[in-house]
Amino acid sequence: MAGLEALIDESKIIIVAGPGGVGKTTVAAALGLAAADLSAKKVLVITVDPAKRLADSLGLVGLSSKGSRVSSAELDKAVGHKVEGKLYVAMLDAKSSWDELVNRHAPDAVTRQKILSNPIYKNISSRFVQSHDYIAMETLYELYRSEQYDLIVVDTPPSRHAIDFLDAPSKMADFFSSRLLKWLTIPARNRLLMGMFRPFYQVADKILGAQFLSDVAEFFLLFESMYAGFVERAKSVAGILENSSTSFVVVASPESVPMTEAEYFVSALEARHLSLGQMVVNRALPAYFRDPAAILLAHKLQDAYEKFAKEFLQKGSSLQFIKESEYSQARLEALAERVLLEVADSFLNFSGVSIDEADEIAKLPIDEELVTLVPHLNFDVSDLISLGKVAGYLASGAEAPTM
Repeated sequence: MAGLEALIDESKIIIVAGPGGVGKTTVAAALGLAAADLSAKKVLVITVDPAKRLADSLGLVGLSSKGSRVSSAELDKAVGHKVEGKLYVAMLDAKSSWDELVNRHAPDAVTRQKILSNPIYKNISSRFVQSHDYIAMETLYELYRSEQYDLIVVDTPPSRHAIDFLDAPSKMADFFSSRLLKWLTIPARNRLLMGMFRPFYQVADKILGAQFLSDVAEFFLLFESMYAGFVERAKSVAGILENSSTSFVVVASPESVPMTEAEYFVSALEARHLSLGQMVVNRALPAYFRDPAAILLAHKLQDAYEKFAKEFLQKGSSLQFIKESEYSQARLEALAERVLLEVADSFLNFSGVSIDEADEIAKLPIDEELVTLVPHLNFDVSDLISLGKVAGYLASGAEAPTM
């Protein structure tokens, strides 16, 4: 597909985003495989919390964000021919990435150690969802600056809203400079005020746990020593989104809710003057369910299923073993009628769903050539072979029957 080839050729970063539960991680991995196949680039796919079977198939278990190469033999086997590019995969470790950020920006060894051992820091760096969005951006920035890879494909963290990823740098900077946090750290700055706040701290400790507010105050007071560098860094991290070599691939499934969120995300990209490279509609029913001739045939089968059943039983020797069994001719005809009617009814039901899906896709405020459909598959993407099939759909851009 010329559009995808151009996207791969012109991009240094492709950010795969979209609502949760639509196969975003699978599409990101398949896109990396397609990029290695369509170009001679050194490609890195960095993902967050992939499905276990996909992680196993890509060799992601136990890896950090540094990247591990998928062997050339495995790539060749996955796509069925020689692959000129190289594919590396990595899994984001939010905790270790935050530790690296602290190591990089702490003013001295004492401050660094105090931050790393602070209980509040440990919770924020490992459990705070917004921190995962930010640290994914931070890791992307470091990888981009290192120039180790020709193309980096990023599977964005699972968030309540896909748009959170775009706003993570500014939100984190705002969070660490908020009035609440400044207020919490006032007692630690001033001995006189410490006495005034002590009763409040004592009551809060009884409710929230011993030393809770003290830990909060200590952490943010320590973190303040890195604030100037942190904010400057956040601006640099956000800046890579606006780079002309950064493109977005938005993934959705063709149901109303994920399509609505994807449409909102596309609008957010446009409002921020960010580049939409491709829209991937995953798990879509193939186009033949909407073919007028196929629909007419299904209706014809519904109307004359008794006739077709008799003709079906009269033809071919493959049914001889059934004819010679204990089933009577009437019983066989009844079974054949039921099977053919179920086939017709099922096709028309799928046809209705497919038409609804097409209507949802048509509502997207983007050019038709930017939309790629990946059909609903009847197998799990659990190894490189099956991932290669998804990559094939991305590369061809063509709809295909369910496999």
